[in-house]
Amino acid sequence: MRRYISTFILGLALAAPFAAVAKDNHERRYYDRDRRDYHEWNEREEQAYRHWQQQQWREYRDWNHTPRTRQREYWRWRHQHQGDDWRM
Repeated sequence: MRRYISTFILGLALAAPFAAVAKDNHERRYYDRDRRDYHEWNEREEQAYRHWQQQQWREYRDWNHTPRTRQREYWRWRHQHQGDDWRM
């Protein structure tokens, strides 16, 4: 029994760094060159981005596949609407 417990604890200790890395992949930071600041990409930012795309009459496109010129347009728009609530 003691061997199973120590094997389990060792397994948890080895898996902990991978769990931390997996969590970090969900929230990323992006640099806004025009304003020279960083934006944390989270659920709220994703909602604002989807709202912006709807206003632009564009189909959804993943942020990482959006051209940089469109990303810069989004950041300009986002700074103008920083405090707005996108949960409608």
